[in-house]
Amino acid sequence: MRVERDSMGNIKVPKKAYYGAQTMRASNNFKVSDDKIPLEIIYAIVIIKRSAAIVNHSLNKLNSEYKVAIVKASDEILQKKYDDQFLIDVYQTGSGTSTNMNVNEVIANRANEILGYDLGSNKPIHPNDHVNMGQSSNDVIPSSIHIAAKSLIHNKLTPALSLICDELKEKSEKFNSIIKIGRTHLQDATPIRMGQEFSGYYSSISNCNSRVTNALTSISDLAQGGTAVGTGINTHPDFGKLISVEISKFTKLEFNEASNHFEAQASQDAVVELSGSLKSIAVSMTKIASDIRLMGTGPRCGIGELIIPAVQPGSSIMPGKVNPVICESMLQVCVQVIANDLSITLGAQGGNFELNVMLPLIGSNLVYSINILSNSIVMFTDKLLKNLKVDEKKCKDYIEKSLSMCTILVPEIGYDKTAKLAYEAYNSGKNIRELLLEKNILPSEKVEDLLNPFKMTEPLK
Repeated sequence: MRVERDSMGNIKVPKKAYYGAQTMRASNNFKVSDDKIPLEIIYAIVIIKRSAAIVNHSLNKLNSEYKVAIVKASDEILQKKYDDQFLIDVYQTGSGTSTNMNVNEVIANRANEILGYDLGSNKPIHPNDHVNMGQSSNDVIPSSIHIAAKSLIHNKLTPALSLICDELKEKSEKFNSIIKIGRTHLQDATPIRMGQEFSGYYSSISNCNSRVTNALTSISDLAQGGTAVGTGINTHPDFGKLISVEISKFTKLEFNEASNHFEAQASQDAVVELSGSLKSIAVSMTKIASDIRLMGTGPRCGIGELIIPAVQPGSSIMPGKVNPVICESMLQVCVQVIANDLSITLGAQGGNFELNVMLPLIGSNLVYSINILSNSIVMFTDKLLKNLKVDEKKCKDYIEKSLSMCTILVPEIGYDKTAKLAYEAYNSGKNIRELLLEKNILPSEKVEDLLNPFKMTEPLK
């Protein structure tokens, strides 16, 4: 162990640790869970520190030697060489100061090591004076949440949504000639093409993708430059603008300085909006997964219109049983994303005066939602949708049995007479076609024309 000193006195730190006194105190204080701040947020903070060093050097506030060392240390962290050095629990100080200092200390120690100095010396590069120059936890952590979220959406969620949209569109075209019975209130309704049903799924996810894209406008604004309370104390007036440009350059994503730093640090409205768009995806995917699971019930004694790909044995006691496990996994993810949205919403209500004090909770849940939603959508597409098949014979049999086939008769024989026919068909066990012909209600040619299920999937001409 080595002994380090901070404003509260001496504390022992593991000899080879790159973190320092403040990280050690926070690690000792916040033994709440096994959940650490997500590495995506850690890396976003590192990007801020890297960018700050470059900007501060350009503003003649940081010498070239220190800048180069901080940038090199930051790059090594972004190469995942020091992941084990970031150990603060999610449930910590509400501003995320402990995590900000954890990053400051690791960068400072590694930068000093690069320059030939000992770990824990805090010289020549100091975690506060140099790595944290022009910054506060109060603008760093909100900014890091935005950077991490936008990066994840760009790299994971948007490609996942594009993948499933392409597959749903392909299925809507492939299944468009297959007629099935529609269902409302879980009861038989008029016929619909399987392709039409899947076109609805495609449109739903496409709309969700647009909602996420719209939410990215607000998430692209960074609090950086506001420092402690939004006034920008202890920072250069151009710092916020310049660091946004540098972060954009490094990430290859567009970020801007927030137009109002007081709102950016005291509120988390942009994150609430983004989380809401994630919730909309979860709700839409719940509908799709539930429909497919229900249409795939059976295989002998259920609806059985869809043939769900078998990916693993389904039972430890019933040989040969195969379950819709991919749908079930997706549904659980959707529940978790919706639950995370609630925690983010409640966390966003933790803004008191000039700062929100539930930032670690908000950031952690947002990153978690984006990750599991992205992963599960890819899984759902690859392991279920791509090899999904339709039992066309079963679809055709259901249509012929359905009493809702009589709906097309209303313009011809009226609602009351059609309803009477439907009840008679139900009580007798006969289908609508049989009764129409048996009772000579309409000529056989007319019956065949009217009871063409494909014609029932379009407006009456």
